[in-house]
Amino acid sequence: MVADNDSGKSIKSEVRTSSGMFLSKAQDEVVSRVESRIAAWSFLPEENGEAIQILHYENGQKYEPHFDYFHDKANIEIGGHRIVTVLMYLSHVGKGGETIFPDAEAKESQVKDDDSWSDCAKKGYAVKPDKGDALLFFSLHPDATTDPRSLHGSCPVIEGEKWSATKWIHVRNFDKPERVVDSACSDENSNCPHWAAVGECRKNPVYMVGTKASPGYCRKSCNEC
Repeated sequence: MVADNDSGKSIKSEVRTSSGMFLSKAQDEVVSRVESRIAAWSFLPEENGEAIQILHYENGQKYEPHFDYFHDKANIEIGGHRIVTVLMYLSHVGKGGETIFPDAEAKESQVKDDDSWSDCAKKGYAVKPDKGDALLFFSLHPDATTDPRSLHGSCPVIEGEKWSATKWIHVRNFDKPERVVDSACSDENSNCPHWAAVGECRKNPVYMVGTKASPGYCRKSCNEC
């Protein structure tokens, strides 16, 4: 199933031939720890993330190049665009199954031999699925405009099978799209003290401190109230 560009509803498509299912957010201690680590790594709060999706690619299965940001208004209204995608590789793949970025600027500089890379992977910048690795990339520019270079796909599996987990993170709260701002000086995310300590109040002031129209999420840690 994929999101329809016009309606935003999930529809069947041959663009994606893998099978998959979702893990409920914070359904157990393991999932909670993974979600917490992703939030710390991406500098985006857990409530902005969708549930983790587990994907299984058998021989020949693939996902054609696509964007993770939306083209329909229905999905954008729920948490805004997806800004970050985290791909976690849960298995080794004998050959194929690479994550491919056909329009990435670095595609010309990546050297690939004929034996270990699939033909599909040679058409752009590619990342091999290696158990235990995780790949994070952005679908939006820093000014929140969509980035067409984020086009990506999963090359067909040639040898073995591929298991992966995907985490999509939105620009706003995905669990509760309507944010209720606390009038008291407070932090709205448990990671705020850590983010402030590493300089995010200065680097990312719109989220951390906020503006006159929209207060930030880490005002207390940024000493702004």
